[in-house]
Amino acid sequence: MIKNYIWRFAIVCCCIGNFSCASDDDYVLNPSPTPQPEQTSPVNFNIDEVPYQMLSEYNFFEGDLQNLNPVYGVVPYELSSALFSDYALKKRFLWMPSNVSASYIDDNSIFDFPIGTVLIKNFYYENVLPNHQKQIIETRLMIKKSEGWIFAEYIWNDTQTDAISDLNGRDVFIQWEKDNEVKTVNYRVPSGPECHTCHKTGDVPIPIGPKPRNINTLFDYGTNTQNQLEKWVEMGYLEATYPGNMETLPNWEDSSLSLDLRVRSYLDINCAHCHSAEAHCAYRPIRLDFNSTGNPINLGICVEPDTEIVGAGLTHIVNPESPSRSVLYYRMNSVEESTRMPLLSRTLKHEEGVQLVQDWINSLTQQCN
Repeated sequence: MIKNYIWRFAIVCCCIGNFSCASDDDYVLNPSPTPQPEQTSPVNFNIDEVPYQMLSEYNFFEGDLQNLNPVYGVVPYELSSALFSDYALKKRFLWMPSNVSASYIDDNSIFDFPIGTVLIKNFYYENVLPNHQKQIIETRLMIKKSEGWIFAEYIWNDTQTDAISDLNGRDVFIQWEKDNEVKTVNYRVPSGPECHTCHKTGDVPIPIGPKPRNINTLFDYGTNTQNQLEKWVEMGYLEATYPGNMETLPNWEDSSLSLDLRVRSYLDINCAHCHSAEAHCAYRPIRLDFNSTGNPINLGICVEPDTEIVGAGLTHIVNPESPSRSVLYYRMNSVEESTRMPLLSRTLKHEEGVQLVQDWINSLTQQCN
């Protein structure tokens, strides 16, 4: 009996001893994680010194510059509908200083970007001859300073190791292969005044593409696919004040959509920056932003042209069922500098865009007086 009590007492003491003699580490079952320092962007940016002479000075990209691999804080983005620029491909990026954000105005207006914002747009071709390699032609920056937006143009060197500041404009001869066909272009790198022709309201320089309606689309960021507006909010680049029911500019290349929607989208992204109020072609009798083209008159349907193209037999800006008598089709189908539209940013005919407009005009049934 005495041995039994001694045995039980020993067990209790052993348990108490093991508990009471536990090390301090044994008490920390779920330690709090060590706070991590906030990640900061390594971009080099002094608003009083930009634009820099060389693109590499900004440190927008890590590794080989030609890979356009963005550092933290340089966010890739794309528009919901593509702008035609002589079949050049594009990679766009956005960067902002810390502790500032853009704000929403309305679906169709450029965001109110803070001072220090940089919009980065790279133009390049794939399968460039003779080595079938990628060749970046230019990188355009728009930088928001206290006095407003400024342009910075960088032309890439032959070795694709860097790009140098140059706003004088030039033509670059490119041969590339697409769909087993060799194509050629004298690609136009714009001068400063040419940039201003398209990027302005009145005489004030502005961006064109980054409107909420154009950004409200999914983007593959590599690690995840996310709505671009949500990504900008997550990065602190956008105030979360935009409406949840915002519409997206239709993709003109989406053949499942109506011809009407596709054409209105195409004209919005390619033409509206000139054919809008206070823009370069504001004197023309058409308005080609997506909201305005809900009205067929703004599309030029049955609207007589304000300028005659002698000998072309054109009766209206858009003559239903008659592309050959429509100014819109004629100018898009032309590569002559005196008659083509858009006047800038293209020297080649955009075959897919011209076909879209032709199909649309043929589908119209309205009769003009």
